[in-house]
Amino acid sequence: RKMELSSGKLARFADGSAVVQLGDTAVMVTAVSKTKPSASQFMPLVVDYRQKAAAAGRIPTNYLRRELGSTDKEILTSRVIGQNYSLSFILCQILCNLLAVDGVNDPDVLAINGASAALALSDIPWNGPIGAVRVGLVDGETIINPTRKQMSSSALNLVVAGAPQNQVVMLEATAENILQQDFCHAIKVGVKHTQQIIQGIQQLVKERGVVKRTVQKLFVAPEEIVECAKKLAFNKIYAVFTDSSHDKISRDEAINKIRLETEEQLKEKFPEAEPYEIMESFNVVSKDIFRNLVLNEYRRCDGRDLTSLRDIKCEVNMFKMLHGSALFQRGQTQVLCTVTFDSIESSVKSDLISTAVSGIKDKNFMLHYEFPPYATNEIGKVTGMNRRELGHGALAERALKPIIPQNFPFTIRVTSEVLESNGSSSMASACGGSLALMDAGVPVSSAVAGVAIGLITKCSLEKGDIEDYRLLTDILGIEDYYGDMDFKMAGTNKGITALQVDLKLPGIPIKIVMEAIQQATAAKREILQIMNQTLAKPRPNRKESGPVVETIHVPLSKRLRFIGPGAYNLKKLQAQTGVTVSHLDEETYSVFAPTPSAMHEAREFIREICKDDQEVNLEFGAVYTATITEIRDSGVMVKLYPNMTPVLLHNSQLDQRKIKHPSALGLEVGQEIQVKYFGRDPTDGRMRLSRKILQSPATTVLKTLTDKNSIVLGGAVPQSSTSSQ
Repeated sequence: RKMELSSGKLARFADGSAVVQLGDTAVMVTAVSKTKPSASQFMPLVVDYRQKAAAAGRIPTNYLRRELGSTDKEILTSRVIGQNYSLSFILCQILCNLLAVDGVNDPDVLAINGASAALALSDIPWNGPIGAVRVGLVDGETIINPTRKQMSSSALNLVVAGAPQNQVVMLEATAENILQQDFCHAIKVGVKHTQQIIQGIQQLVKERGVVKRTVQKLFVAPEEIVECAKKLAFNKIYAVFTDSSHDKISRDEAINKIRLETEEQLKEKFPEAEPYEIMESFNVVSKDIFRNLVLNEYRRCDGRDLTSLRDIKCEVNMFKMLHGSALFQRGQTQVLCTVTFDSIESSVKSDLISTAVSGIKDKNFMLHYEFPPYATNEIGKVTGMNRRELGHGALAERALKPIIPQNFPFTIRVTSEVLESNGSSSMASACGGSLALMDAGVPVSSAVAGVAIGLITKCSLEKGDIEDYRLLTDILGIEDYYGDMDFKMAGTNKGITALQVDLKLPGIPIKIVMEAIQQATAAKREILQIMNQTLAKPRPNRKESGPVVETIHVPLSKRLRFIGPGAYNLKKLQAQTGVTVSHLDEETYSVFAPTPSAMHEAREFIREICKDDQEVNLEFGAVYTATITEIRDSGVMVKLYPNMTPVLLHNSQLDQRKIKHPSALGLEVGQEIQVKYFGRDPTDGRMRLSRKILQSPATTVLKTLTDKNSIVLGGAVPQSSTSSQ
């Protein structure tokens, strides 16, 4: 399918600007950077992806009727785009602006390609361009950049970003438990198609004649200071990194102690050096020691070999009152997961713009991830959810979503609270969430486990190509920090459900990706065996303290009584018992109760308000004695039996004659009258009664008057007319 890249018409003040169009979906991406000397080593790349309501032909539904803060979809898409770019020593902002959305083609992949084109066409230095495609798998066939309709039946949602020479830059995937060989094939096909996009961007750059600016590398430590730091601290750092008795806290404290001593000595020898040069020199030495231990000696700082897992412990049913709970401990990473059931009405409702773009209206399964400061022995402000928490939670949610049954009667919320963190807390959340779901009695298709794979590389100084590398299973936080890759994969014993790859390198060969998938698959199966020792399959029943959902049938004849005037009875039922009532179809309602006792109260309430209809079965066409309870302008309210709700007998059904008020017939409250029962109105369930049908018809005379050629209906005929007849 044709993807169009253009530049030079819109947003020309930006350093780089590009418009990408696929079908009728168009995205404009701008890139602006500033070189700012700073004592800080952190120069952020800021990516903002915004969904504009006008692009989807809608108006925002909030009070102000305009775009407000970023939605979850926008934040997650921004994170995916930002994972592809590594810009050193410059402050850069990439803004993705949706120009038009056709509801067929998803704009997120277009935004990645637009950012690549904008950076390539600017004077901002970077190691691009890259290209990105979405790969779907429908009926065993891989589809590149599938439409929204195709994605609805796809077993795979894989976003692949590639660099020149078939290098992999980023992978983000959700899969319906597909086999490893199918997944690997999809990656290879995706990387192949990214090369066409890269060639198109390179052609644009060549036609434009772009010249990149020269940026001074601000934070490169002087070689002289680095060598001095190495002499002072090498043996001390080596001793700490080879002492497997250290845990996260003690290792960090030991390294920090060496850091302070070394920095003091360096300041004495190099009094004119900048503070960041001293700090960076120590960082370079400690990083090299750590990486060389793995590359040359195959040693990890906690004593494991390259493919070993940390010790894993699992517990379930932590608290009886919770619907489901599990504690997953892997080394010094500890996660508490809980499961909560609620009514279908509690499902997440997507905003109109997200629905127009992605087609997803609501979801009844969600996973929320929390990372409090104490998890890493820190003090911090506890605020709302940040981008990192949202991203990690979304990854764990994608890992578990394929095993959730389709027609589960509850909305499921899994919370994952990280109590201790030393690497791979998102994959621990997937493991703990799987156990908590089984503990709650959710009939999941199979258990899910996740693991993080790390990478340490040795690159050539001239070309920067990878000469040697080591893959690490179940990485620690320090291995993630000093390493080159965070490769997270989750799945079942059968296949893969989620994948996310973050790289610090410009790209890696497909070969390394395939090896990482193989190594992660072996680790995943080992983790599942340990988890199965605690809980191998879902509990047959949900907990007694858990919620209950029942479906009740309310015939149309009883609906008015069940709901009440102005939905009074329904509101009263929900307020008194705490249940939630959902209208499924004309005669069916779903009742959700948070506890069995609440459901018992709801049953009693419903039985009470519908009691009169349940006690007496009226016969169609039968004549009954009705008692008048109220006189109204439109008719009289009558009861057929004592505990019945009064119904209206309309003026039109009171008498053969047309009357304007019941008083014309001398009717009074308490008076008994005979009425005939004609069933119930099929639209609102009201009783249909008639008194008129029981009365003998009024005297009606039908005469034909030949002299006047007319008809007189009813009443007495004039004598003259009769005699002339």
